[in-house]
Amino acid sequence: MRCRSFRRWELGFLLLYAAAFYAIVIDRSLHLSNNHYEKLRGLRPGWISGRLNDISDAQWRNFRENLPILTVVLGFFTIVANILRYWYNLKGRGMSFIWILTSLSYLSYLHGACVGYIISIASLNFFMAKVFARSKYYLGMLWVFNLAILIVNRIFEGYSFSLFGQQLAFLDNYRGTFRWHICFNLVILRMISYGCDYHWSYKKPLFDQKKHMQRCNICSSGKTCYFSLQERSIHGDKYSFSMYLCYLIYAPLYIAGPIVSFNAFATQMDMPQKNYSLGQIIRYGLKWILNLLLMEAMTHFFYYNAFAVSGSWRHLSPLEILIIGYGVLNFMWLKFFLIWRYFTFWSLMTGIETPENMPRCINNCYDLETFWKSWHASFNKWLVRYMYIPLGGSQRKLLNVWVIFTFVAVWHDLEWKLLSWAWLTCIFFAPEILIKSCSNAVQVRSAFGMCMQRELSAIAGAVTISCLMVANLAGFVMGPSGIKWLISRLLHRDGNFKTNFFLCFLIDS
Repeated sequence: MRCRSFRRWELGFLLLYAAAFYAIVIDRSLHLSNNHYEKLRGLRPGWISGRLNDISDAQWRNFRENLPILTVVLGFFTIVANILRYWYNLKGRGMSFIWILTSLSYLSYLHGACVGYIISIASLNFFMAKVFARSKYYLGMLWVFNLAILIVNRIFEGYSFSLFGQQLAFLDNYRGTFRWHICFNLVILRMISYGCDYHWSYKKPLFDQKKHMQRCNICSSGKTCYFSLQERSIHGDKYSFSMYLCYLIYAPLYIAGPIVSFNAFATQMDMPQKNYSLGQIIRYGLKWILNLLLMEAMTHFFYYNAFAVSGSWRHLSPLEILIIGYGVLNFMWLKFFLIWRYFTFWSLMTGIETPENMPRCINNCYDLETFWKSWHASFNKWLVRYMYIPLGGSQRKLLNVWVIFTFVAVWHDLEWKLLSWAWLTCIFFAPEILIKSCSNAVQVRSAFGMCMQRELSAIAGAVTISCLMVANLAGFVMGPSGIKWLISRLLHRDGNFKTNFFLCFLIDS
């Protein structure tokens, strides 16, 4: 009884604590936005209360401006594909041809003549898989080929047609509206997925469907979970060129994902997902609209990203810098949440279920491991399946994080600031792994002990949030050269107490 009473008092205190924290952050954020908007770049006239709208983030601006035409195009493709599927009772092979035709028309608008580059590279990867998949050296060849393509694509900025002869130079006038080599980063992941899944299909399967069904609540209820779709073997004829090409350029997931493994995609192309009913998918879309309105309210009242891209945060106090950094993290989370779930919605409408990105709110992630599992969750599952486990899994965890985050940085772009982001994250990751392994061995049962454990977790969470802000500011805003300045500013004697108090306040709330 005493324990329950103590926890009720503790909960009440934390609720008051949280209310006070958000009141302070909202008040300071409004104050900063209202007093500094004239110095900020990327603000445009908005539609809420006559306020300016922060569309300084190029990715969000492009998505927001193209949302109407994107919705019309994907809606049309979805209606046509579903009508043909049910009218002619089409399965995997038939649907792959339907989606190849619709997706190629989509890619022709996006990339113009550069679609030829995509088809050519994809064909080389397919040919290599068919010839060498049984070889023990194939996985090494697959990774070398795809990493080389990834790097060369960036170096040559998608290749000018004039490189291959002046008679082709005229095609440079028909490169479409979107740079093909940017989207091709996701295609690289799909080509690796196809190659690995095809190679492993020749080996004895390790996945035990019966044991999995006993442990999995989704599968035991008569549905099929994503892990089962990914791990169980599929028939050899599913590794055809038509299914492979359909997987690479499938329109609803082509631009931004989420990332789905080849095995899971091919299975659902044959048998559409049944985990979501039509009513649940419609509710999913309505929730997305509510989140879009939340984003609009956020960008109209809080100009976090404009502060970051304008460099105006350099003239703020340490507490205000952390409020801006915290706001930028939340803006990035909501931006990617909306982009990924928009395409997930269209994928579900066509019968393909993908891993859900952003399954947890960023403010509910109090350690780096949980944060990265929840941020780009489908990419995390891809990294675990195709990199982490083949590299040795948890037995080499401290080493694996360096290899994986370096790959993630290179995959995003060839920039030193992204490598600094990756390596800073690894530096922050290493002590967390060691501390968690030690803390798991300690069991606390008393009310006071559990309270102290929660407070220590709050302090650890404060450190995590500050590390995330430093790493993301280094990787996406200021670069490695600005880190020394940022740390010295945060540790300035005028801001040291406020900064530490703010961080503990943030996580406890």
